[in-house]
Amino acid sequence: MPEGDTVWRTADRLHRALAGEPITLSDFRFPEIATLDLRGATTLEVVSRGKHLLHRVDSGLTIHSHLKMEGQWRVETPEDTPRWLRRADLRVAVGTEQWTALGLRLGMLEVLPTQREDEVVGHLGPDVLGPDWDLSLAASRLLASGTVVGAALLDQRVLAGVGTLWASESLFLERVGPWTPAAEVGQERTDALIARISRLMDASRHHAVQSSTGVRRRGEEHFVHARSGRPCRRCGDTVRVSMIGPDGRERTMFYCPTCQGGLAPGDDGRRQNPLGSSGGRTSPYRRA
Repeated sequence: MPEGDTVWRTADRLHRALAGEPITLSDFRFPEIATLDLRGATTLEVVSRGKHLLHRVDSGLTIHSHLKMEGQWRVETPEDTPRWLRRADLRVAVGTEQWTALGLRLGMLEVLPTQREDEVVGHLGPDVLGPDWDLSLAASRLLASGTVVGAALLDQRVLAGVGTLWASESLFLERVGPWTPAAEVGQERTDALIARISRLMDASRHHAVQSSTGVRRRGEEHFVHARSGRPCRRCGDTVRVSMIGPDGRERTMFYCPTCQGGLAPGDDGRRQNPLGSSGGRTSPYRRA
């Protein structure tokens, strides 16, 4: 699932293409809004809120979308638009005389009055990349979450925009075990952890390749994320992956047992092959 920095980049791209221009193409392919026609309205802005996208128009409506696991927004020229309109996975097309925004495989799409946006994003915690960002509030919510720190970071009600990549990388860099109860991390380490996430995501939103190492060459971008079965870049032990979170909503968490205080509760310590390799025990990794 794309994380907050990727969604921010998507919103920025859509905003630069559409803002201030009248809508000339309006094609919604979700049953509940299939008859909606926004032609003649003008885009005011497109912004991100955590992992949500809010496309506001001057008629008082907001197009609210979420990419979920496979969604994507593309920006194409009007000349190239017809071939995209034939795609079976197209969910919405909103265009001007200059550009067309195409929503493909969107996990969620709805249109609602702008004044009611809180109904769909009001439950979110402080947005790491938003104007409401508040490190102290995010830290206090994490400490009071009542769960382990790795799961708390992935809870969008605690802070918005963090997914498994930035949770895994920030916890590793701060030497915090993902399965440590959040309340036991302590104020100082929690503040440092939240500040680390903010710095990583703020830097990443300006680049197409997400990197925590500062290197964007393929295979060198991350310390632990998607590196299970490979040597830790810090200590040389083997990076591992295990599931974290409440039943039914488990997510993958990558970590180094030496740098981060030992094996995960559900990790039996058996060999995990590098992702993409064949043979041996299958890793529990799944895209998240």
